[in-house]
Amino acid sequence: MAPFELAWQADARASLAHGPRMIPHHPEAAQIHLENVLTALGNPTRLAVVRVLADGQERSCTALLRDQTKSTMTHHWRVLRSSGVIWQRPVGRENLLSLRREDLDARFPGLLDAILSATRDDALTDASTAWGGR
Repeated sequence: MAPFELAWQADARASLAHGPRMIPHHPEAAQIHLENVLTALGNPTRLAVVRVLADGQERSCTALLRDQTKSTMTHHWRVLRSSGVIWQRPVGRENLLSLRREDLDARFPGLLDAILSATRDDALTDASTAWGGR
């Protein structure tokens, strides 16, 4: 075996020892479709998350939802991410989420603002997040 093969195998074993780290798929801006965005935002929990992220801040995924199992949160993040509504990036052992406002505004001008203003005082979506919709 060549020395570079041994080094590669050692690197592969070392990375597997720390567990695989998946990089989430995000669609390109041109691949964001209106029906996928509306489907993602049609769920009160996901809409609540978007309302919180609308302030432009990046948030830890574990700090956004309360009283949810990890698998439920993972499902919501996948739907929002794959529809092009959020960015999700791994940082250490956390995932940080942010709203893809620029991409959404470019694809569907005024849509996000209309949805956010229509749900500004919605108690159902406020109750879904740990942030209380603020």
